[in-house]
Amino acid sequence: MSKGIIEIEGLKKDYYLGTQTVPVLKGINLTIEQEEYVALMGPSGSGKSTLMNIIGCLDNATEGSYILNQQDISQLKDKQLANIRSKEIGFVFQQFNLLPRLTAAENVALPLIYAGINKKQREEIAQEMLQKVDLADRAHHKPNELSGGQCQRVAIARALSNSPSIILADEPTGNLDSKTSDEIMEIFANLNAQGNTIVIVTHEEDIASKAKRIIRLRDGVIESSTFNKDVKPAQLISQIKQSNESLM
Repeated sequence: MSKGIIEIEGLKKDYYLGTQTVPVLKGINLTIEQEEYVALMGPSGSGKSTLMNIIGCLDNATEGSYILNQQDISQLKDKQLANIRSKEIGFVFQQFNLLPRLTAAENVALPLIYAGINKKQREEIAQEMLQKVDLADRAHHKPNELSGGQCQRVAIARALSNSPSIILADEPTGNLDSKTSDEIMEIFANLNAQGNTIVIVTHEEDIASKAKRIIRLRDGVIESSTFNKDVKPAQLISQIKQSNESLM
């Protein structure tokens, strides 16, 4: 059995409004195994965004422990959290967050600059990552020359560039139409089949249904954690698609 890449125990998060304490997370226990594909869901105010921020090392918990890839990061300071983020987590956002003056390849290579990778290696890695999302032929295009779906593919390639422990995607299809959303979710499924651990935060049931496990939050606690038996491994999906195309 694979080891837990994320191990959370007794996690609580309070916010303070003057003298008032507002509890948002009220004792989260959660393990996500290596190579899992998980969707976090919950209504507004459920705590899913707060949990995502803690998982993504964008915030600290008030109480409890969080182990990421065997590192206890519960009490790390901001600079240490930033270092963990750059090495362990690949982010994909709803708004893409691409720099408009840079090409697709340059956007993908950006995290590698901060990691101290030399220019030749950056270019090679960027091209390899764009190949993974079927966008190698758009490497020299800027964001305004790309469709929304292509921009999100660039964002996914950028998230992969540092070989992170997990890919954390926040509403990754929120700005896309249904057809493009399906294409993006197929990319995530294929990346998971290649061994990437993926956590998607979404409020859309049809997007969550593509994940292998759905974790639902309500009122600051985990309401349910269910495995989706209908999800086929991405490699099998690819084989079925190729088989169907050969019959056409």
